[in-house]
Amino acid sequence: MISYVDDFALTTTSLSYGGNIRRLQELFEKLEAKARRLSVSFSVAKTVLIHWRTPSQRHSPKCLSPIQIKGALFRPWDSVRWLGYWFTPTLDSSAHFQYRLALAHSAFALIRRLSPPGAGLAPYLYHRLATSLIAPILLYGADLFTPGAGAMARHNTFWHTVQRGTTNCFLATPTGILSVESCLPPIPLLISKRQRLAALRVACSPRLR
Repeated sequence: MISYVDDFALTTTSLSYGGNIRRLQELFEKLEAKARRLSVSFSVAKTVLIHWRTPSQRHSPKCLSPIQIKGALFRPWDSVRWLGYWFTPTLDSSAHFQYRLALAHSAFALIRRLSPPGAGLAPYLYHRLATSLIAPILLYGADLFTPGAGAMARHNTFWHTVQRGTTNCFLATPTGILSVESCLPPIPLLISKRQRLAALRVACSPRLR
């Protein structure tokens, strides 16, 4: 399988890691030969390798087979980024949502700096920034991944801070009423909406014949 946006991804499967490596090297040589005829070249130094495995396979990526391309060895990574998604060998979503949460914290810190000295942003501006900036950063990838219990708890804690900023509520305000006061739905509902919209896009997309 070859996929393209601004990078190329080669994906193959076999019964062994060594078989995967041999197959990937053969595919790269064929792809490079076709690209050469079009005067296209690849940045080999940016190559990233990851071995997918089932949860029952406990091998450490560091001891698995590397791939060799043009004399350079590339060891398997613990996680790789593809189109903003962070994938791990066992498809665990914790690495992805941990990164998204860190980006959302950074964005929220920048928003707080917009406040003039001795004052804060107007609630409607906070709400607009929360829905148009923070939520898309925080929930990117939720259409494919579902956060675990730990990630969900951390997302909820952060989202409560955003809701308080929108309403100017006190820290002692019960979290149960923050969603109503701020007009910002809770994280589980936002994730459910994104997953349903993603499923709807797939169901309504034209079928390739």
